[in-house]
Amino acid sequence: MIRSLFACALLAVAPSFAEGIKDITPAEAQTLMKEEKPPVIIDVRTPAEFKKGHLKGAKNINSRDQFEDNLAKLDPSKRYIFHCKSGGRSTATIATWKSLGFTEVYHLKSGYLGWQKAKLPVVIDPPSEK
Repeated sequence: MIRSLFACALLAVAPSFAEGIKDITPAEAQTLMKEEKPPVIIDVRTPAEFKKGHLKGAKNINSRDQFEDNLAKLDPSKRYIFHCKSGGRSTATIATWKSLGFTEVYHLKSGYLGWQKAKLPVVIDPPSEK
Protein backbone atom coordinates (compact mmCIF):
# COMPACT_ATOMS: atom_id res chain seq x y z
CA MET A 1 0.00 0.00 0.00
CA ILE A 2 2.74 2.46 0.97
CA ARG A 3 4.72 1.59 -2.16
CA SER A 4 1.64 2.27 -4.29
CA LEU A 5 1.10 5.64 -2.64
CA PHE A 6 4.77 6.51 -3.09
CA ALA A 7 4.66 5.53 -6.76
CA CYS A 8 1.54 7.65 -7.30
CA ALA A 9 3.19 10.61 -5.57
CA LEU A 10 6.27 10.31 -7.79
CA LEU A 11 4.12 10.23 -10.92
CA ALA A 12 2.25 13.33 -9.79
CA VAL A 13 5.39 15.34 -9.09
CA ALA A 14 7.97 14.22 -11.66
CA PRO A 15 7.67 15.09 -15.36
CA SER A 16 6.28 11.97 -16.94
CA PHE A 17 7.02 10.52 -20.32
CA ALA A 18 4.59 7.66 -19.76
CA GLU A 19 2.52 9.12 -22.57
CA GLY A 20 5.67 9.88 -24.58
CA ILE A 21 5.00 13.61 -24.97
CA LYS A 22 5.35 16.52 -22.52
CA ASP A 23 3.84 19.94 -23.31
CA ILE A 24 6.22 22.80 -22.56
CA THR A 25 6.21 26.60 -22.69
CA PRO A 26 8.64 28.70 -24.74
CA ALA A 27 10.61 29.47 -21.55
CA GLU A 28 10.91 25.76 -20.75
CA ALA A 29 11.99 25.04 -24.34
CA GLN A 30 14.65 27.74 -24.15
CA THR A 31 15.99 26.23 -20.91
CA LEU A 32 16.22 22.78 -22.53
CA MET A 33 17.95 24.29 -25.57
CA LYS A 34 20.70 25.73 -23.33
CA GLU A 35 21.62 22.34 -21.84
CA GLU A 36 24.96 20.72 -22.63
CA LYS A 37 23.17 18.14 -24.81
CA PRO A 38 20.06 19.97 -26.00
CA PRO A 39 17.11 18.22 -27.63
CA VAL A 40 16.84 18.22 -31.41
CA ILE A 41 14.27 20.82 -32.52
CA ILE A 42 11.78 19.68 -35.16
CA ASP A 43 9.60 22.26 -36.90
CA VAL A 44 6.66 20.52 -38.59
CA ARG A 45 5.51 23.53 -40.63
CA THR A 46 5.87 23.80 -44.40
CA PRO A 47 9.27 24.70 -45.88
CA ALA A 48 7.88 28.11 -46.94
CA GLU A 49 6.81 28.88 -43.35
CA PHE A 50 10.15 27.62 -42.01
CA LYS A 51 12.14 29.95 -44.30
CA LYS A 52 10.19 32.97 -43.02
CA GLY A 53 11.43 32.30 -39.50
CA HIS A 54 12.35 29.40 -37.23
CA LEU A 55 14.06 28.51 -33.98
CA LYS A 56 17.86 28.41 -34.14
CA GLY A 57 19.10 24.95 -35.02
CA ALA A 58 15.65 23.63 -35.94
CA LYS A 59 15.19 20.95 -38.57
CA ASN A 60 12.19 21.17 -40.85
CA ILE A 61 10.09 18.01 -41.26
CA ASN A 62 6.87 19.03 -42.98
CA SER A 63 3.87 17.34 -41.34
CA ARG A 64 2.04 17.44 -44.68
CA ASP A 65 4.62 15.59 -46.78
CA GLN A 66 5.76 12.04 -45.95
CA PHE A 67 5.93 12.98 -42.28
CA GLU A 68 5.93 9.46 -40.85
CA ASP A 69 8.63 8.29 -43.28
CA ASN A 70 10.83 11.29 -42.47
CA LEU A 71 10.26 10.98 -38.73
CA ALA A 72 11.16 7.28 -38.88
CA LYS A 73 14.66 8.30 -40.06
CA LEU A 74 15.34 9.93 -36.68
CA ASP A 75 16.80 8.16 -33.63
CA PRO A 76 13.85 7.54 -31.26
CA SER A 77 16.17 7.36 -28.24
CA LYS A 78 17.22 11.02 -28.60
CA ARG A 79 15.37 13.95 -27.04
CA TYR A 80 13.23 16.17 -29.26
CA ILE A 81 11.28 19.42 -29.09
CA PHE A 82 8.69 19.73 -31.83
CA HIS A 83 6.30 22.49 -32.84
CA CYS A 84 4.29 24.07 -35.63
CA LYS A 85 2.87 27.58 -36.01
CA SER A 86 0.42 27.60 -33.10
CA GLY A 87 0.06 24.03 -31.85
CA GLY A 88 -2.62 22.50 -34.07
CA ARG A 89 -0.56 20.60 -36.64
CA SER A 90 2.04 19.55 -34.09
CA THR A 91 -0.68 18.22 -31.77
CA ALA A 92 -2.01 16.20 -34.71
CA THR A 93 1.42 14.52 -35.08
CA ILE A 94 1.57 13.24 -31.48
CA ALA A 95 0.16 9.82 -32.38
CA THR A 96 2.89 9.41 -35.00
CA TRP A 97 5.65 10.23 -32.50
CA LYS A 98 4.20 7.70 -30.08
CA SER A 99 3.68 4.97 -32.67
CA LEU A 100 7.33 5.21 -33.75
CA GLY A 101 8.56 4.68 -30.18
CA PHE A 102 10.08 8.07 -29.37
CA THR A 103 10.76 8.11 -25.64
CA GLU A 104 11.54 11.71 -24.69
CA VAL A 105 9.61 14.26 -26.69
CA TYR A 106 8.63 17.80 -25.74
CA HIS A 107 5.81 19.64 -27.51
CA LEU A 108 6.09 23.43 -27.70
CA LYS A 109 2.36 23.78 -27.18
CA SER A 110 2.10 27.44 -28.23
CA GLY A 111 4.22 26.86 -31.33
CA TYR A 112 6.26 29.38 -33.25
CA LEU A 113 3.75 32.14 -32.51
CA GLY A 114 4.13 31.54 -28.77
CA TRP A 115 7.90 31.64 -29.17
CA GLN A 116 7.64 35.00 -30.96
CA LYS A 117 5.16 36.33 -28.40
CA ALA A 118 7.70 35.51 -25.68
CA LYS A 119 10.16 37.66 -27.67
CA LEU A 120 12.66 34.83 -28.04
CA PRO A 121 15.20 34.81 -30.88
CA VAL A 122 14.37 33.45 -34.33
CA VAL A 123 16.36 32.81 -37.50
CA ILE A 124 15.09 34.09 -40.84
CA ASP A 125 16.57 32.47 -43.94
CA PRO A 126 17.77 34.89 -46.63
CA PRO A 127 15.67 34.95 -49.80
CA SER A 128 16.92 32.49 -52.40
CA GLU A 129 18.38 33.90 -55.59
CA LYS A 130 16.87 32.80 -58.88
